[in-house]
Amino acid sequence: MPSSDREVPTLDMAPKKKGEVIVIMGVSGAGKTTVGQMLGKEMKYKYLDADDFHSESNKEKMGKGIPLTDEDRMPWLESLRDATKEHIVNGNGVILGCSALKKQYRETLRSSDPDYKLGSYETSAVSFVLLEAPAEVLSVRLNKRAAEGTHYMPESLLQSQLDLLKIDESEGILRVDATLSPQSIVKTIIISIFQFQDSFHSSQC
Repeated sequence: MPSSDREVPTLDMAPKKKGEVIVIMGVSGAGKTTVGQMLGKEMKYKYLDADDFHSESNKEKMGKGIPLTDEDRMPWLESLRDATKEHIVNGNGVILGCSALKKQYRETLRSSDPDYKLGSYETSAVSFVLLEAPAEVLSVRLNKRAAEGTHYMPESLLQSQLDLLKIDESEGILRVDATLSPQSIVKTIIISIFQFQDSFHSSQC
């Protein structure tokens, strides 16, 4: 067996930690659903799509090309918090596909961990993976999706999402190139989880 096969964890070796949430985040067209579903299958974690939690009024608003306000988003984020909290409390793992564009939104999601203390990112049961791609790539994907009629989010809202996306480096969010194949993205995420676990356990020794 080549040495590289011994050094890199295979997908079926994914950590089976209990009571955690991995949020696959980013703007529309980044590939959250595709990657999230694949990651959930590899890690044997349930997959939740945040789009399914939007109210009909939110969907109608976005379908008309009107950006959501914080007031529109808060009930949605709170419903996601409550859904993921149930998994954490019951000791299960879950993958959540969610835009989570602002730190305020991510803090709401982190609060699904009953033990979370503001700013204690590394010990939170909720972690984030940002899928990043150039605007022109995202635009092509969204236009293709709109032509296929598979989503209510129009390409016209892309720039408003990009403008809203803000990352605080202290949050320790994993950034992954969303132009890679979904298989490569999933493998990158899983390897990163192994590395984080190793470094965290080492710091506890």
